[in-house]
Amino acid sequence: MSGQKAIFPKARALRSFWASRRHVVRGLGSHSASNPRVCVVGGGPAGFYTAQHLLKGRQDVEVDIYERLPVPFGLVRFGVAPDHPEVKNVISTFTQTARQARCGFYGNIHVGKDVSVDELLRAYHAVVLSYGAEGNRTMGIPGENLDGVYSAKDFVGWYNGLPSNRELNPRLDCETAVILGQGNVALDIARILLSPIDLLKKTDITQRSLDVLAHSKVRRVLIVGRRGPMQVACTIKEVREMVNLPDTRPEMLPAEFQGVTEALKVLPRPRKRLTELMARTALEAPTEEELERRRKASRVWGFRFFLSPLEVLATTSDPARVTGIRLAVNRLEGSGEGARAVPTGEVEDVACGLLISSIGYKSLAIDAAVPFDPRRAIVPNTMGRVQEAAGLYCSGWVKTGPVGVIATTMNNSFDTARTLMEDMDSGVLDVSAAKPGSLGVRPLLEERGVRPVTFSGWEKIDAEETRRGKADGKPREKLLDVGEMLHLSRT
Repeated sequence: MSGQKAIFPKARALRSFWASRRHVVRGLGSHSASNPRVCVVGGGPAGFYTAQHLLKGRQDVEVDIYERLPVPFGLVRFGVAPDHPEVKNVISTFTQTARQARCGFYGNIHVGKDVSVDELLRAYHAVVLSYGAEGNRTMGIPGENLDGVYSAKDFVGWYNGLPSNRELNPRLDCETAVILGQGNVALDIARILLSPIDLLKKTDITQRSLDVLAHSKVRRVLIVGRRGPMQVACTIKEVREMVNLPDTRPEMLPAEFQGVTEALKVLPRPRKRLTELMARTALEAPTEEELERRRKASRVWGFRFFLSPLEVLATTSDPARVTGIRLAVNRLEGSGEGARAVPTGEVEDVACGLLISSIGYKSLAIDAAVPFDPRRAIVPNTMGRVQEAAGLYCSGWVKTGPVGVIATTMNNSFDTARTLMEDMDSGVLDVSAAKPGSLGVRPLLEERGVRPVTFSGWEKIDAEETRRGKADGKPREKLLDVGEMLHLSRT
């Protein structure tokens, strides 16, 4: 009997939650039962862009977005660097989408655990998987689990307030950090490690991370890649930010730029401008003003090229802690974007007390019923249609792999939305039979004790984060505890 007493209040609370949903912006079941109903799994950029295009493209479609965390926006919230607030302006567009009468947002629902994809397919005419890339690509070398070695995904999640990374507490008690990988994320991390604290204080970086960075002893960051200057994966904006970062100076090896100047004239314009900037920084004599700025700088950064990781090093006196990285020295076979790094047989050891692997994110399988290619780490698809799975679609990184920027994800997601609507129009996707949508999912979640967070619930969290940030002169102070988020969303 005591067990029943414990369960009944929770069940009543869940019934009360779902009943209240009938009176909010979009009342459950208030639209025509024959409207096409689409479920989008993942509340990041891919999910919101997919929903946006569907709602714009068909005036009868209803879209529900299911998100594992209580808060929306995915990598816009947890991946974009704190000092790039302009990139986060897209949140206002996503907010407009979520507030539409034909759109519902349900956070705190873990698809694949709280509700299966098969159950969603029974409740909706179509399900779009847009849950991104939550896994890490591993280096596959000895020592990568030593203390002081972190994945870029976890390190970025730590300073951006991802709840699962809040306890990371990275070791920054060393002079030199090495970042493996030369994409935009690698440069974001380098910039955060070397930025003056006074600059970071004005961003939405978490206070917990700010306190750790304020006591950091890191003064030198090397950004290492297996190929050459003409193959780096970052964009000119990120390199320019490093070149102009206060209190820092560049330190690169001119020999690694051999032949680059001669090759510039045949490069496509974006690649040419990026390579020119790196070559000037590495090879040209600085102006008097720049020379003086570099003399005064207390921190150093630089690209290193033609190097691949072989082994993370430790010492016999401290075998659990990283003290360096052994790298294979490479040469290139071929040219341009298709050039391959080939080991020469030589090795180089670089001392460091912090090693961050920024070699890419990867998607994970969400549900045993969903086809998944573990080698490519994507859901196999044709133009967003999941292979051999009627009614199932995908967009974003789970569709293509972790490539491109937010604009790339937008176009990718629009393409999937167009594919889905074409299937509706042609009859490939049967939308003639009524589907219950969220009303069909409601009893399953009630039975499993899952209480979703609506968009209005998120707006309560948002208001509190903004209030806390304003008190410290910041745009927001992100909540790090899921329990606190849930409590606030229901007050």
